[in-house]
Amino acid sequence: MKITLDWLREHLDGTYGVDDVVATLNRIGHEVEGVENPAEKLAGFRVAKVLTAEKHPQADKLQVLTVDTGDGAAPLTVVCGAPNARAGLIGVLGLPGAVVPANGMELKVAAVRGVESNGMMCSSRELELGDDHDGIIELPADAPVGTPFADYSGAGDPVVDISITPNRQDCMGVRGIARDLAAAGLGTLKPLDVPTIIGEGAPATEIRTDDAEACPAFFGRTISGVTNGTAPEWMRRRLEAVGQRSISALVDISNYVMFDLGRPSHIYDRAKLSGALVARRARDGETVTALNGKDYTLTETMTVIADDNEVHDIAGIMGGEHSGCSETTTDVLIEVAYFTPERIALTGQALGLSSDARSRFERGVDPAFLDDATAIVTQHILNICGGQPSTVTRAGTPPAEVKTIDYDPTLSATLGGIAIAPERQQEILSALGFSVTEQGGRWQVAVPSWRRDMDAAPDVVEEVTRITGFDAIASVALPRTDGVAKPTATLEQMLERRLRRAAASSVFHEAVTWSFISEAEAAPFGGGAWSLANPISEDLKVMRPSLLPGLLAAAARDQNRGADSIRLFEIGRRYLADAEHPTLAVLMAGDKSARGWQAGKAAAFDAFDAKAAALALLDAAGAPADRLQVMEAVAEGSIWHPGQSATLRLGPKAVLAEFGALHPALTRAFDVDGPVMAVQIFLDAIPAKRASGPARAAFTPPALQAVRRDFAFLAPTSLTAAELVRAVRGADKAAIVGARLFDRFVGQGVPEGQVSLAVEVELQPVDKSFTDAELKAIADKVVAAAAKVGAVLRG
Repeated sequence: MKITLDWLREHLDGTYGVDDVVATLNRIGHEVEGVENPAEKLAGFRVAKVLTAEKHPQADKLQVLTVDTGDGAAPLTVVCGAPNARAGLIGVLGLPGAVVPANGMELKVAAVRGVESNGMMCSSRELELGDDHDGIIELPADAPVGTPFADYSGAGDPVVDISITPNRQDCMGVRGIARDLAAAGLGTLKPLDVPTIIGEGAPATEIRTDDAEACPAFFGRTISGVTNGTAPEWMRRRLEAVGQRSISALVDISNYVMFDLGRPSHIYDRAKLSGALVARRARDGETVTALNGKDYTLTETMTVIADDNEVHDIAGIMGGEHSGCSETTTDVLIEVAYFTPERIALTGQALGLSSDARSRFERGVDPAFLDDATAIVTQHILNICGGQPSTVTRAGTPPAEVKTIDYDPTLSATLGGIAIAPERQQEILSALGFSVTEQGGRWQVAVPSWRRDMDAAPDVVEEVTRITGFDAIASVALPRTDGVAKPTATLEQMLERRLRRAAASSVFHEAVTWSFISEAEAAPFGGGAWSLANPISEDLKVMRPSLLPGLLAAAARDQNRGADSIRLFEIGRRYLADAEHPTLAVLMAGDKSARGWQAGKAAAFDAFDAKAAALALLDAAGAPADRLQVMEAVAEGSIWHPGQSATLRLGPKAVLAEFGALHPALTRAFDVDGPVMAVQIFLDAIPAKRASGPARAAFTPPALQAVRRDFAFLAPTSLTAAELVRAVRGADKAAIVGARLFDRFVGQGVPEGQVSLAVEVELQPVDKSFTDAELKAIADKVVAAAAKVGAVLRG
């Protein structure tokens, strides 16, 4: 909603400036989105008179003008190509240093075909005052030469852009804004001048409503003998300042009343109507060409204004082309109706059609203002276009019942947080149009007809507190118990925070992707168990069964933008048939390390990088990473690459994570190049720590040095290194504190079908050093444990 300072003064008497208006609006709950002063873009342009005009010596289509700038200095030489440039013309001169609003060009002293030009005579389009570009602006002969053009044109009126919340339908006009400002003490609201127009004879066109549900009231009158010319300059200037193009006097009058009083109306050319004008339900398949030039197909749920032959208006939203007023219009019909807000909103949504009228009707216009609005529109027409009005036809009854709210004035302190004197509350409510009667210490507050948003006592509290100022509410700390505050985060939240930090510190970048994906994206992951009945898009229909589709789509976008190395992670929910499952997903694609003089070619990620990431994150989550079993990936048709993927389990059935290379068919489907490694950690599968029990003992470094022994085993190729290491480590749990694979060899000296696996075993003495006999006994246990899984000591 835009207003100008000059327009506001039509309704609000007082001494105030634009800064006062902006500060007060923000204080009482109307956010100001911006203030524009049109005079600023016209700085450097002034009214000037052409003294002489001669043909340019080097160009047939140019003239050399001498221009009087009105400052008493010598006339300036200006080169001009406008066909209407001539001696005696008074126009607008842009001086050197001025910036042309239409294109941002800064004017300078420059030679044009060998003749120095000191500025530019301007057209309407160049100053963004209209579309005329056929010649320079011609001002009246009495225009004061030398006057800044901004002052002469009245463009120095600041425009304030206000964000009106949906519940404040009463502030969709300048008068509503003025009423709120007056209640806040900025000025005094002027009485609204509503003329009394009797009229002669019944309207020449019958008016009625056949859809009382959507259009309960339809008022109108006819005026004959009008002359539809150009609207007055003051009206055009105000409409153009708030972004409305001036069209003709009759159209501008309707628009002016809408922005001035928040009351849409419509003016029809009676010559284009046939029979009665009726508000009725549309018939399925009926069409109308609206004022925006587009054709709309209607349904029986929509309300229209139609005559005996065709539809002329999508009721409350936009008029039709067929009955619009033109320069030949002589007889008109004024329509001022009340439309049910919900029906207007549904029709506008169904047609995808927005308009200034719709934005007001769907919020709810004042149902008690139909007669006054009809009189005001009529008076504007009579003043500007002339004519003879008829009496008013009032079809139907507007829903203008008076609503009363039971209110206790102490609620301003207990509910609003501000203790406001009852006298001040009454003053505020009265200024806003409410009336108050007192009965036994409680008030009966009568709600004005234009405040559809008022329903109960808390609404009254909001009105008195916002006018007083929300900044007057004292800051009060919430009560807090003594001592150290207990943590409020759940164990699950703390786990996710810990993992988020761990992943970020491992140089992974966090991604936040949609929880909804398409059916095609969900299909490789087993399909989605849940689908939305009303999705915002067909591509965002299925609740994701995995976090990997979102990460793959993100990786594809990154690659398309030239990313060489992609490391992403996300913590979120998978939506399976049984429940939501918290999950951490990691994705790696592209180069693990860039090419260089030491390593040569760039190195790509492999399955072992995915395994390392999975183990590191599981360790950060508190899982027993050193006791996890590496087992085969899930079944056929999986998203994983066979032979390059596995699972990490705590026992045969407890799958904590899966990792490895994604199947090439999957990465091709998501348009991701190269091998892609991924990890999925199932956070709800990680065993929870015991809620109680003894605290971990303080770390005490061993007094004796550890002993390391190497063992090389021949094992069948079917035996995994993890199984062998686990068996070796369990051979003597008291003495062996660590075991790791440090070599794997296949080749000369190793029988076919077998592999050489070398394991380093770390032994830690406690009270005394190991003797040779003790070391041999431990070695025998290691060899025996390896033999149980099929490995023999290599000779």
